[in-house]
Amino acid sequence: MSSKAPRSERLKIAIIGRRNVGKSSLINAITNQEIAIVSDTPGTTTDPVGKHYELLPVGPVTFYDTAGLDDTGQVGEKRTDATKKIIYRSDIAVIVTDESGLTDYEKNIISKIESIKIPYILVFNKNDLKNISKKDRKYCDENNIDFISVSSKKNENIKELKESIISMVPEYFKKESVIIGDLIRGGDFVVLVVPIDLAAPKGRLILPQVQVIREILDHDAVAVTVKEREIEQVFRKLKKKPKLVITDSQVVLKVSGDVPKTVPFTTFSTVFARYKGDLDVLVEGAKEVDSLKTGDRVLIAEACSHHIQSDDIGRVKIPRWLMQYTGKKLDINVVSGYDFPDNLEEYKLVIHCGACMLTGLEMKRRIKMCQRRGVPVSNYGVIISKVHGVLERVIKPFYK
Repeated sequence: MSSKAPRSERLKIAIIGRRNVGKSSLINAITNQEIAIVSDTPGTTTDPVGKHYELLPVGPVTFYDTAGLDDTGQVGEKRTDATKKIIYRSDIAVIVTDESGLTDYEKNIISKIESIKIPYILVFNKNDLKNISKKDRKYCDENNIDFISVSSKKNENIKELKESIISMVPEYFKKESVIIGDLIRGGDFVVLVVPIDLAAPKGRLILPQVQVIREILDHDAVAVTVKEREIEQVFRKLKKKPKLVITDSQVVLKVSGDVPKTVPFTTFSTVFARYKGDLDVLVEGAKEVDSLKTGDRVLIAEACSHHIQSDDIGRVKIPRWLMQYTGKKLDINVVSGYDFPDNLEEYKLVIHCGACMLTGLEMKRRIKMCQRRGVPVSNYGVIISKVHGVLERVIKPFYK
C-alpha cells in the first residue's frame, strides 16, 4: 500500500546533517527495514534518496536520506545543493548529530530551517557512545529547540522519535478541503459558465468543471451549465436567484457585467485556489502586480504539458494582460512539469496554473516553496481577475 501511494500524496521528511552522523542508520531504525545503505565511510549517501514507509496513523511518507551538508569539493557542493532543494520541498525536517554533539553545522542548519518555517526536531544519535552534554542541553532549552537522544544501533528512543514526528505533521497535510460544498445547500442553483472555444477539449469538459458539477450534485443542489453568450437568457428564465455563479477566468470580465451585483460571483480558478492551495496567500501575491517594474522577471508555472494554442492562456494571454495592466515590459519565463527552477529568488512573482493535474497537497507544497524563497505567488484565475479589475468581487463569496 505504501509503495503505491502517489509521490505527491506522501508526507516528505528530510533527514539532514553532517556526514557519518548516522542518518541512514536512523532511517533503517525508524522503518525497521534495511532500506538505506550504512557504512562507516563518510559520504556514503551521495544524493538524496527517497525511502517509502507507512507511518501510522499518518499514512504513506517518504524519508529523504540526504548527503551530508559538510560535504566538500566541487562534487560535494553539488550534493549539498541537492540536499538544500529537498529541504525546501519537505514537510518536516529531522536534523541529526552524533556523539560529537552540536557544532556550527547543526546550528546553521537549524537557523536556516527556522527561517523558512519548516517544523523540525534535533536528534542526538549514537547515545550508546555518549550522552548529550549539559552544554548542548542548555543550548536547546535556551533556544526552544525540540530534541531527543536516540541510538539507532540499539533502537533506543526510536518509538519516541516516531511519535515526535507524528506530532509535527502540518495542518495542510491533515486538512480535508471542499470545493464549494460549504457555500451551497440542497435545492440551491449554481450557474456554471463554460466557454466552448478552440482551447476547450473536444467532446468533454475540463477536470475542474467536472469536479464542481459533481460536488454540486453531491450536495443535492442544481448545476446549470451555459456558455457565456447565454447568461442573460438563463437569468430571465430562472425563477430562483442562483446561490453562486462560477465562470471560466478567460471570460470573467464579460460575465461579471452580465451577472447582477446581488448574485455571488467567482471563477473556477479562484475556487480551486482555495480548494487546492491557499487563497489568502494567492490573493496577497496578486498585489505584487502593482509593484512590477520594467525588466522584472515573472515565472509562469504550468503543472502539466499540453498542446500550445496560438492564444495559450499561460504563454500568451496572461503575459499580454500583465503588460497591458502594468504598462511595463516584463521578462516572463514559462516552466512546465514537476520541479520549480532552482533560481526562484530571481523572480518578482510566480503565477501558477489552476493545478487541476496536481493534488491539493502538492499545490500547497509549491506555495510553501515560494514562501520559503521569499517570492510572492498567485495563480492564473486570481491574476486574471486582478488585471481585469474584478478581483474583489470574485473573492467576496469566500470572505463573508
